[in-house]
Amino acid sequence: MRMRWLLCALLGTLVWGQGGPGTPPPAQPGPIPGIASPMASAPPDTSASVPPTAAVITVKGVCAPRPRPASVTGAAAKTTTAGKTAAAAPTGECKTVITKEEFERLLKGVAPAPSPQIKKQLESVLPRIIAMSSQAQKEGLDKTPEFQEMMKFARMQILTQELTHKIQQQAAEVPDTEVADYYKSHPEAFEQFGLDRLFVPRTKQIQNDDKEADAKDEKLTDDQKKAKEAEEKAKQDQAEQSMTKLAEDLRTRAAAGEDFQALQKEAFTAAGMKIESPTVKLPSVRRTGLPVAHATVFDLKPGEVSQVINDSGGHYIYKVETRSEIPLEQAKQEIHNNLVNEHMKMAMDKVNNGFKADTNEAYFGPGGPTPPMPRLPNRLPQVRPGTAGAQPQTPPPSQPPAQDPSAKPN
Repeated sequence: MRMRWLLCALLGTLVWGQGGPGTPPPAQPGPIPGIASPMASAPPDTSASVPPTAAVITVKGVCAPRPRPASVTGAAAKTTTAGKTAAAAPTGECKTVITKEEFERLLKGVAPAPSPQIKKQLESVLPRIIAMSSQAQKEGLDKTPEFQEMMKFARMQILTQELTHKIQQQAAEVPDTEVADYYKSHPEAFEQFGLDRLFVPRTKQIQNDDKEADAKDEKLTDDQKKAKEAEEKAKQDQAEQSMTKLAEDLRTRAAAGEDFQALQKEAFTAAGMKIESPTVKLPSVRRTGLPVAHATVFDLKPGEVSQVINDSGGHYIYKVETRSEIPLEQAKQEIHNNLVNEHMKMAMDKVNNGFKADTNEAYFGPGGPTPPMPRLPNRLPQVRPGTAGAQPQTPPPSQPPAQDPSAKPN
């Protein structure tokens, strides 16, 4: 959101001067059955009926800025909140009036698409902002070198945010013809597959609940411990070889037409897995929905079974059930998002590649990862919203990873 730091500064004053936490309001009685609660619905929004020139906030005791008369000079001029001058107003008549038009301009500057909550927050803090900034100017705080440097940095931040916002708006302007061209030139990205997947754990689960055996291990000599470790490793290697052979056998049976769900249960039983076996059906899988090492599955025809795919998690066997193409209308929003990201990246790369900075390492220290850009300093309190062994084996999820609509298909 543009000018987020400004909103933080505005909302920060909401805490200023309010002291410690207040006493929570008493609990309200619950609604009576059959009788509508008066708080069940929000009051109607009547802001549209207020004329643009109508006053929406009046701050009494703070004089509004007025232009300096040509004949008024020196001590005869009285400084106002805007750094201009105005004639002294009689006691009780000094006030600042904010019209609906002025308030909405400020509101859009704080948040281009403000919510009703932000509108109410700005209404709450703006009078205090006006009063405190007026007093700060009277005390000359806007003339200090620190203030001038903060304003200089704030200006650069705001301009940076405005440029980013403009680039985002321009990147979002994607014509339908470009969407259609992208769809035609990336047909493989919009293929959808129905798969059966069989997962075989890499090794068997070893249950070791013998506490007496553990106590005995502590009394072993170093040579005895090494011998036992070598024995356990040999057992583990043998277990892994056994599961690898099982995976190949199950693949042969799957290719012969046996049911994948039954084969999956058999694999988990052989591995000593106590948890429920995963679902074998993956009804709608895109090319980005499987690990890269499993991508050869998408070269199969419907009815074909893959070879065993081995990785650190275990062994995988796939069968392609269906293969279809996502229609353009269904893929249009995804393509639009991909193109927006491409346009945005190209525009930002053009800006970022247009400059080169040399820094003094004797002053800043050796180079390293670029830290995030610092925010504008804010001195006001912030509003706070209310041992080595077998690798663990995790069976695959019942569904493939969710598709990221903003990710660019391979």
